[in-house]
Amino acid sequence: MSTGAPGEVLVTREQLDARVREMAAQISADYAGRAPLLIGILKGAVFFTADLVRELSIPCEIDFMAVSSYGSATHSSGVVRITKDLDVSIEGRHVLLVEDVIDSGRTLRYLMRNLAARDPASVEVAALLSKPAAERLDPGARYVGFRLPDVFVVGYGLDVGERYREQPFITAYG
Repeated sequence: MSTGAPGEVLVTREQLDARVREMAAQISADYAGRAPLLIGILKGAVFFTADLVRELSIPCEIDFMAVSSYGSATHSSGVVRITKDLDVSIEGRHVLLVEDVIDSGRTLRYLMRNLAARDPASVEVAALLSKPAAERLDPGARYVGFRLPDVFVVGYGLDVGERYREQPFITAYG
């Protein structure tokens, strides 16, 4: 497909809702007795982060980071930079990094190294989507919502040039 518009629906709203509930139940069980700090990666993971937090049955805190490796393109530049850092210290905290999609795994590896240097008690990853290219690099996401083919996707917070975030489902793009 090369139309430059959303195409086939890959994950429906109903599938998203059900999987977020399942992930929240597993995270709540795994973090029982602890109050993790969830770090949502802006802007793409904001919908996933909000829905996930609402489904958790444990206390938690939320903060956000923004990173850039795409700009308005559909392929990563390979250069990762933090454009908004955390507002709180993570030293000694149990951190759950909430990511929208793991494409190549490079951004996640960069973030994991960056956060580990801040001396948290633990750092785990909850990713809504993961793709085969990322899994070959073993980015280490503990919680994964859906495994998708290596196609560019939009919707449910994911965008291209700031468009299509509002779709309540995930579609292929391009």
